[in-house]
Amino acid sequence: MIFYFSSTGNSKWAAQKLAAKTCDKAISIVDVLHNDASCEFTLKAGEKVGFVFPVHGWRVPSIVREFISHLKLVHYHESTYTYALCTCGDSAGEIMTLLAGHLRDVNLHLNASYSIIMPESYIGLPFMYLDKTLREAEKIRNATIRLDKFSEWISESRGGEHLDKGAFPGFYSGFLGGFFHNHLVTDKHFSVDRQKCIGCGKCASLCPVGDIECRDADKTPVWLHNGRCMTCYACLHHCPENAISWGWFTSGKGQYVRKEKN
Repeated sequence: MIFYFSSTGNSKWAAQKLAAKTCDKAISIVDVLHNDASCEFTLKAGEKVGFVFPVHGWRVPSIVREFISHLKLVHYHESTYTYALCTCGDSAGEIMTLLAGHLRDVNLHLNASYSIIMPESYIGLPFMYLDKTLREAEKIRNATIRLDKFSEWISESRGGEHLDKGAFPGFYSGFLGGFFHNHLVTDKHFSVDRQKCIGCGKCASLCPVGDIECRDADKTPVWLHNGRCMTCYACLHHCPENAISWGWFTSGKGQYVRKEKN
């Protein structure tokens, strides 16, 4: 089984492609946390366990860490092939080293790790932009090729690291990752343009951590400041009217959503 988290569709696309190639089942981490507090699953004989998720500031997204901390896998053994695949706009840093630590905390292991570079979706810094159309298409083509190769290796239970770590992975996941999570992971800068908002409630329904409510008569979103926001930008990118922004950093930068069929 493949457990995945996705906010703008990159990791969902990867998980579903991988599931189709390996004849596995893709399971949404968000759906599990919303509907099944036990997070308990029973493995079949020889069944593999996979995790697919995006890189968040060169670290593991908090919702993935939360899921792993509650995960119970019946019939999980030392011989169970366990792998992870992350999607990133540029580099993964030491994210899989961090993931392996989170897994060890609950007596799970990591046999293999993979990364694929996907279209950029993080636009929360002045120098961060979405990819141009040609670059986006190029990334998808290359990611598809890598997924085909990785699916074969996963089917063969191949081990090892197969990652785009970047030039200074320890610095990315260490110092820069700490800065990102200490200063940029917050819902305090989100706002909505009431002239654009149509009160559809899509932002609230797609928030993976339940941090948005549409309360007023016009159903404009309100962020709850519940301490769980990941600045995954699911609300911003999925808004049909592009009415949501995260301070001035995201102004005029557009939206990105990976469609399942592409």
